[in-house]
Amino acid sequence: MSTYAVKEIFLTLQGEGAHQGRAAVFCRFSGCNLWSGREEDRAKAICTFCDTDFVGINGMRGGRYRSAADLADAISGEWRGGREGRLCVLTGGEPMLQIDADLIAALHDHGFEIAVETNGTLLPPEGLDWICVSPKAGADLKLRSGHELKLVYPQKGALPDIFEDLAFDRFSLQPMDGPNVAENIALAIRYCLHHPRWRLSVQTHKHLGIR
Repeated sequence: MSTYAVKEIFLTLQGEGAHQGRAAVFCRFSGCNLWSGREEDRAKAICTFCDTDFVGINGMRGGRYRSAADLADAISGEWRGGREGRLCVLTGGEPMLQIDADLIAALHDHGFEIAVETNGTLLPPEGLDWICVSPKAGADLKLRSGHELKLVYPQKGALPDIFEDLAFDRFSLQPMDGPNVAENIALAIRYCLHHPRWRLSVQTHKHLGIR
């Protein structure tokens, strides 16, 4: 029987990518394989620009869930709509460190469509309904197909053209947040205008003040 370390579970609107604006229950797993999540380790991490707190299990509905059924019940308990249109986004940190077949089955039993946001360094179990891969420069990309490739831009060593031959249905370019966000938005817009295969992904939840 698996256990799951979860930072937080919450209902929100998906703020970015292909499902932008859609109601979803986010389950953020604790832990990542590209950074410890602690500021003292950031400079030496493979991914240094992550803006998400995934350390520990002390967030809303966070904890150590002892079974897939328990975690699926907690996720379902956050949903406010009916049975139709249920969406759960499994994220992190790196969710592939913990997602397994039992959790996928339990969430499907609750009627959820399951989306995952992953750095693509680990291969997923079968049964996920939407796979969004966000490659990171310097990381070994093993998951080379899926529904959406969402590239944070710009990243030195991870230019968009090196990913265009991969088997994804949608290619999204997301300006890197931080002190240079205005410049990065302009760069991403310019790139999308000249490379129309890519679609601009803006983190609307930050502008709206929602999670």
